[in-house]
Amino acid sequence: MTVNKTESTSTTWDALPAVVTTYLTAHRTRDVATAISAFTVDAAVTDEGHTVHGRDAIAAWLGSAGTEYTFTTEFTGATTTDAGHVDVLQRLEGDFPGGVADLHYRFTLDGDLISRLVIEP
Repeated sequence: MTVNKTESTSTTWDALPAVVTTYLTAHRTRDVATAISAFTVDAAVTDEGHTVHGRDAIAAWLGSAGTEYTFTTEFTGATTTDAGHVDVLQRLEGDFPGGVADLHYRFTLDGDLISRLVIEP
């Protein structure tokens, strides 16, 4: 019997792929133009159980996601399983229900761009 085990490697902010840090920084500062440039044309983003497809829909989501709240984000860690998969853990603190949330930003990369992003607890 063969068991396939996926190994994850702890990754620092400075060791993350540039497209991931570009997106996260732009998302934090609400720079939609820079954030959207990190995605492939046919990318998909899932947040709060809803998925949007394509740059136009992602841009609309980026422009409205979290706008009803004031919050800060802090990088708390990341793991990579291979060159195309990165999981970044961010802590959000703000005036949203609960006040604190640890969220995983699970990136799938296609070359130097993001083809899929899933944001979940």
